[in-house]
Amino acid sequence: MEEKLNNIIGRGVTEIITKASLEKKLLSGKKLRIKFGVDPSSPDIHIGHAVPLWQLKRFQDAGHTVIFLIGDYTARIGDPSGKNKTRPVLTEKEIKANAKTYLKQVGRILDIKKAEIRYNSEWLKKLSFADLLVLGSSFSVSSIIERDDFEKRLKSGAEIAMHELFYPMMQAYDSVALKADVEMGGTDQMFNLLAGRELQSKIGQPKQEVVMMELLVGLDGKEKMSKSLGNYVGITDDPDTMFGKIMSIPDTLILQYFKLCTNVADDVIAQYETEMKDEGNPRDYKEKLAHEITALYHSKDNADSAKVNFILRFRNKEVAKNIPEIKMLGAFDAATLIVNLGFAESKTQARRLVEQGALSIDGLKVSSPEKSISCHDGMIVKVGKLKIVKIVK
Repeated sequence: MEEKLNNIIGRGVTEIITKASLEKKLLSGKKLRIKFGVDPSSPDIHIGHAVPLWQLKRFQDAGHTVIFLIGDYTARIGDPSGKNKTRPVLTEKEIKANAKTYLKQVGRILDIKKAEIRYNSEWLKKLSFADLLVLGSSFSVSSIIERDDFEKRLKSGAEIAMHELFYPMMQAYDSVALKADVEMGGTDQMFNLLAGRELQSKIGQPKQEVVMMELLVGLDGKEKMSKSLGNYVGITDDPDTMFGKIMSIPDTLILQYFKLCTNVADDVIAQYETEMKDEGNPRDYKEKLAHEITALYHSKDNADSAKVNFILRFRNKEVAKNIPEIKMLGAFDAATLIVNLGFAESKTQARRLVEQGALSIDGLKVSSPEKSISCHDGMIVKVGKLKIVKIVK
């Protein structure tokens, strides 16, 4: 029984309300409806968002129905959780554009064909003012104002817009409309998650169980990962960018990132922790971490290439001294350059290599065969894993 539950409840789960009830439901064989909502407030999903998505995948793999809820209506307000000021109101055009990108990105983790994709405008835009009055009667102003983020803003003199008070009610109503058995969210979402549980109870629905996930700290090592703060790693970042960003995290975040952002086994992570305490170089473990995360969202080959590129660019400048040299001047399109270097037998083959992402110049990938490249002294040209040369005058 314990093993079965461990196969479903993964790393990063910090609290379950209520754990005994959820375990009972999971062991009953019932196909549960697992709700997870996101507001399309920005076009990209980062690896912090991915922490609950990987837990959702575990539920999905266990045969439960995952409901990926796009808050196209709640995004008009913006979740005030953890915010020290009112969010700017997004236009309908911005919301639609952002929502369109989400499904493609989420498909890197979840099986979208098996998931139930919903938009909360389906029911929220149909509510009349009278409906809102009835909904509002289920909540007290004091309970909403007392939540930590609002209390801090009141004490600091920051404004709280009236529409922000609607947000917990709207998220709670989503759970009612979807008849959710379980709702997932970050620890900063506790108030909203519990609001859904209470509203279901008041209208006679079974209370949803609440699964809260640990928040991933951003690249700055201080705040939670956030697009608005710029301390994020997007799951669509190219391999070189992703690898480089992970290498920039403070050493104190290495273990948290291994736990929340990779599939590395617990015992291996524990071993890394012991080795680092025994004066293992954190840089080496950060390199393993960057490789794991890059491979997870791209491929092992892309992660291998990103690692080589990073080493060439940032870590070991002496490497360039051991690379074969060739004299070449002038500017060439990428495909012609590969042929002239003898790394391809024809321009057709060279074009194919570039389109497959095999070419990098000074550690940066070149994706267009037509891109003009001016040769300069010391330029490093790499094709695939093994073909590498340094241009000299």
